[in-house]
Amino acid sequence: MVVAVAAAAVTVALLLVTTFITQTQQQLAALMGLGMICSEDVETQQPDASGYANDSIPENYLELYKEAGEDRGIPWNVLAGVGQVESHHGRWEGPGITEGHNDWGAAGPMQFGSLDGSAAGNSWGGEPIQDVEDRPEEGYGVDGNDDGVVNVYDPADAIPAAADYLIAHGIEDDVRQAIYGYNHAWWYVDDVLEWADRYAEGDFTTSDPSQSAVECELDEDGEPIGTAPDELSQAVVDWALDQRGLPYIWGGTGPEGYDCSGLVMKAYESIGVTIPRVSQDQWEFGPEIDEGEEQPGDLVFFDVQREGEPPGPGHLGMVVGDGLMVEAWCTNCGPIAVREYDDPNRADIMGFTRPLEHPDVKSQLEAQG
Repeated sequence: MVVAVAAAAVTVALLLVTTFITQTQQQLAALMGLGMICSEDVETQQPDASGYANDSIPENYLELYKEAGEDRGIPWNVLAGVGQVESHHGRWEGPGITEGHNDWGAAGPMQFGSLDGSAAGNSWGGEPIQDVEDRPEEGYGVDGNDDGVVNVYDPADAIPAAADYLIAHGIEDDVRQAIYGYNHAWWYVDDVLEWADRYAEGDFTTSDPSQSAVECELDEDGEPIGTAPDELSQAVVDWALDQRGLPYIWGGTGPEGYDCSGLVMKAYESIGVTIPRVSQDQWEFGPEIDEGEEQPGDLVFFDVQREGEPPGPGHLGMVVGDGLMVEAWCTNCGPIAVREYDDPNRADIMGFTRPLEHPDVKSQLEAQG
């Protein structure tokens, strides 16, 4: 796509960038004024229970949700949302809640797969009820109340096990994706989070820690994450970060939403620079830089190959610092957000590029004066 951005507009954009550090300091102060802590060890804030939660959740379950959330460092009300959707906090009279299994092989108040060979598999690990010494290494079953028994039907065991499952599926980085890992349906994710919101006193947000880090956390040099080494890179990064919350749209180039390469293309277009449209061509455009030398504004490419597409990486994101990138990723996988790029659960990294070092880009910038 051919773009034409007036030099005057670019000049204004660059002037705005010069105030970035001051603006960032003001933003950090505002965030701290709202109770956010800017440090390397931000603890998960546990919301107070709403009146509705106190009235509708059995007292023993409410206490267990809170204990597991505090102990594991995840919002207790998300656990409660899972418990409500799965079993009405153990009160549903269907099969598999207090004994046996449901039709898919799930059991207990948090509905763990606990039957070998079933549709739900055996994520619990071993028998539904077993002595601690008999528990296999695989699975999430725990003896939460130290009674010597790992019991999928006991909420004291099942609730902390559910917390561990969500942690293993990335709740610390992406709440929606972790809940999706618990039950592969986006209506399920929405239901769980709707209940979580009802159970929290006041406003509750599921913004993941990676996103919060870009807003608040400091890097090892004491600078806010997302701070680029030069004004042009900073302008590109700021524009990309401003798109967070918009949906992933296949083939999208905005303003309603973007795909991965559309987001990157438009970010560079915001400073008057034209780069290729699709990820494979963006990879070839380069120039490539060594891993470990990447900096905010650079691009990270993943070894994702799809039938019918040209050879080359089928996905990319924009580096924003400290191992994080902003990306438009995966239909129905959540909004544009900041996530880790060196993650074992992701496709392999093919490499990094720095478009601002490409001769054509330099010529475009020089032509702007």
